[in-house]
Amino acid sequence: MSRVQLALNVPDIEEAVTFYSKLFGAEPDKRQPGYANFALVDPPLKLVLFEKADAASRLNHLGVEVPSSEEVAAHHARLSAAGLAPVDESGTCCYATQDKVWVDGPDGAWEIYTVLEDSDTFGCASEHTSRCC
Repeated sequence: MSRVQLALNVPDIEEAVTFYSKLFGAEPDKRQPGYANFALVDPPLKLVLFEKADAASRLNHLGVEVPSSEEVAAHHARLSAAGLAPVDESGTCCYATQDKVWVDGPDGAWEIYTVLEDSDTFGCASEHTSRCC
C-alpha cells in the first residue's frame, strides 16, 4: 500500500504526540527523542513529527511511502523520463534504512521511499535528507 507522508516541525514533541494520538485514535509506530511517526491506515498517511521549536516553517517535507524498492526504482525512472531530475538518496534517515529518491518541486522537495529496516540512529544520508535532521 502506498501512502502520502506529511512531515511536520513541531515545537513540543510530547504535546504533538498527545494531540495526534487523539486526533487519529492511534499511538505512534516509532518514538525516539524529538521524533515520532504514525503509520496510519485510515486515512492512509505517514505522519512524521520532528521537534524543532525554532523552525521557520511548520512543514518539514512531503513524501510518498511505497511498499518496495522496485516501486522506488520505477518512480525514479518515471520522474527522470518526465525531466524532473530525481536524486537517489538511499541510506539511513529518520531511524530507518530506506531506498529513496527526492525530486525538487516549485514548492519544496518530495521524497518517494520504502523502509528496508529500522535503525537505532537517526542518520543523514545526503543533502536532501539533512533537511529532516
